[in-house]
Amino acid sequence: MAGDLTPHQGGLEPDEEYEGILFEGASFGDARAGNCHFLDCSFLNVSFDGGMLRKARFTDVTLRDTRFVASDLAETGWQDTTLAGCALAGVQAFSAAMRRVTFRDGKLDSVNFRGGTLTDVTFENCLLRDAEFGGATLRRVSFGGCTLIRADFARVSCTEVDLRGAALGITAGYDSLRGATIDSVQLVALAPLLARHLGITVTD
Repeated sequence: MAGDLTPHQGGLEPDEEYEGILFEGASFGDARAGNCHFLDCSFLNVSFDGGMLRKARFTDVTLRDTRFVASDLAETGWQDTTLAGCALAGVQAFSAAMRRVTFRDGKLDSVNFRGGTLTDVTFENCLLRDAEFGGATLRRVSFGGCTLIRADFARVSCTEVDLRGAALGITAGYDSLRGATIDSVQLVALAPLLARHLGITVTD
């Protein structure tokens, strides 16, 4: 696919339509690219340090080995997009809408998905540390092979959420996991935490 794309030169501008563009090896510091639409684009080894991409849209996009640090991705739209080997740290992605999106072999540190809508989203072999899903709507979201550390699921709405095969470190929102599926090993690990959350004392 990359061979059919037009290499990008220069910076990013707000309200632009980027179609069929290859972003490779670029570093965007404090980019102002709000309301942009990236269509049929590829990001390879790109870094975003800070920057404002609020309300940008990513459609049929591939991101590989790309880094977002302290970037504003709030209210963005993502559809038919794959992020492979990507790192997101301190990213604001609240109220984002994601449909048919795959995160693969990535690291997500302190990413704020609060109030977002995630539909048919796959987290595969990812590390999610201090991820916030508070108030988000999760439909057909899976976390196979992932490690969750201090994840916040408070007030989440879950429909066909598959947590099987993940290492679950959840700090809030146990009561919001109705509609999620876990395996028997996870149930054993979560039992003491669920009991504590429900005020149940277990003694022998």
